[in-house]
Amino acid sequence: MKKVLLFPITILKYAKKGLGYLFGKKTISNQVKEKKLEGESLEKELERVKKESSDFKREEIEDENKRRERLKLGSYRYVVRGSNGTLIKGIFDAENIDAVRIFLSNEGYTILSIKERQKWDVDINIGEGKINNNDLAFALTQLSTYIKAGIPLVDSMRILARQTSKPHLRRIFDRVVYELVVGCNFSTALARQGTTFPRLLINMVKTAEMTGDLAGTLDEMAEYYTKTEKSRKQMLSALIYPAVIFIATIAALVFIMMFVIPQFIDMFASNNAELPSITVFIINLSNFFSNYWWAVALVILVILIIYRWLFQNVRVFRKAMQTFYMRLPVVGKVIIYNEVANLTRTFSSLLSHSVFITDSMEILSQISQNEIYKEMINRTLIGLSKGAKISDAFKGEWAFPVVAYEMLVTGESTGQLALMMEKVADHYQSLHENAVTAIKSLIEPIIICFLAVAVGFILLSVIMPMFDLYGQL
Repeated sequence: MKKVLLFPITILKYAKKGLGYLFGKKTISNQVKEKKLEGESLEKELERVKKESSDFKREEIEDENKRRERLKLGSYRYVVRGSNGTLIKGIFDAENIDAVRIFLSNEGYTILSIKERQKWDVDINIGEGKINNNDLAFALTQLSTYIKAGIPLVDSMRILARQTSKPHLRRIFDRVVYELVVGCNFSTALARQGTTFPRLLINMVKTAEMTGDLAGTLDEMAEYYTKTEKSRKQMLSALIYPAVIFIATIAALVFIMMFVIPQFIDMFASNNAELPSITVFIINLSNFFSNYWWAVALVILVILIIYRWLFQNVRVFRKAMQTFYMRLPVVGKVIIYNEVANLTRTFSSLLSHSVFITDSMEILSQISQNEIYKEMINRTLIGLSKGAKISDAFKGEWAFPVVAYEMLVTGESTGQLALMMEKVADHYQSLHENAVTAIKSLIEPIIICFLAVAVGFILLSVIMPMFDLYGQL
C-alpha cells in the first residue's frame, strides 16, 4: 500500500533526474568523480596530449646526445703552453684532430701535442661534466660583469676558461667557446654541453637573446642559483645534523656492547652468578655483535646499496619513499617548504622572462626531483591543453599548502602570477629556515634522551646481578 501511494513521487524523482541528464544538469549522485592520473597512466596521457596539442609543437633546442651521435665527436688529449709560459693539459671534444688544432691555435696557445684518447684513457675527475650551484653562480656573475664592461661574449667565455683552476670547468668553458666560434648562439652552445648546464638556465638565456638583456638575465640567474644553493645547504644541514648525532649514539652503544659488557660477562661467569633475564638479553646481544659484527655491517651496506639503486631507478619506490618522508611530523614540513619554495621561485623566474606557460611547466617537470610535484606539474600540462587553469591541478593537493594555492589563484585572477609566485617562494623559504632551526633545537634533546634510556638499560642489566653477588658475600 505504501509503495502504491509513493509511486507518483518516485516517477517524478526519476523524471527530474532524466531531464537533468538530458539538459546537462547532473545531480551529485550521478556525477562520476574523475580519477586522478598517476604513474604510467599519467605519462601516457601526457605523451598523447603533447602529440595532439599545438601548444607543445614549438621547436626545442637540439639535444647534445643526438648531435654527438650525428657528428661522432671524438675526444682528444692536448698539451699546450699559454701566453705566459704556463703548461696546460686538457681534454677537448671535436669532430677531428684538425678542429682541435685550429681551435687551440686561435685561442693563442702554443701546441705541444694533440692525440686521440684511447678507450683505456680514463680521466678521473670528481664532478666531471657537472657544475655545482656555487661555481655556476660565480661564473654567471663574472660573465655578466664582462658583458657589461663591453667585452664580447666569446672573449668573456675565454676569460672564464683561462681564469678557472678546475680542469673540468676549463674543459666545459672551452667547449662553449668552440661552439660560439663556429657560429652557434649562446643558448645553443650551452645546450650542446649535454646535462652540464640546467635547462632552466638555457631557456632563460634563449629568452634573453630575443629581448637583448643577456647581462641582466645572467645576474638574475646567478642570484637564483645562490638562493637555491643556500636552500640546499639548509636542507642538508637539517638532515645531516641529526643523522651524525644518531650515528655517533649508535657507535657509542655498539662500543659498550662489544668492549665493555664482555668484561662483566667474565666476572659473572667466574662467580657463578644467577643472572636476571634483562642481563641475559644484554649478554646475548653483546655476544652476537662481538661474533657477527661483520655480518651486521654487511647487511646494512647491502640494504643501503639496494635502497639507493631502487630510489634512483624505480619510480614507484622513489615516490613511495618521498611520500613517506613528506608525511613525517617535523621533517615533512621541511621537505614541503623547500620544494614549494624552489618550485614557485623557478616558476616566477620563467614567467618574468616571458617563457610560455607550457614551456615553463615542462621545465619545472624536468628539473624537479620529487615525483609528487612532478605528477602535479604533468597534470597541470594536461589541464592546460584542455583549457583549464593552472590552479585546478593544485587544488586539494596535500603536498601543496593552502596558502600557496590561494596565492596561485589570486595571481591568475589578477594577472600578477609571477609576482605572487615570488612572494610564495619568499614566504616558504622563511618557513623552511624556521623549520630547520626547529629541527636542530629539537633533535639534540631527543637523541640525548634516547642515549640516556639505552645506556640506563645497559647499566641496569649490569648492576642488578652485581647486587646479587654482593648479597652472597
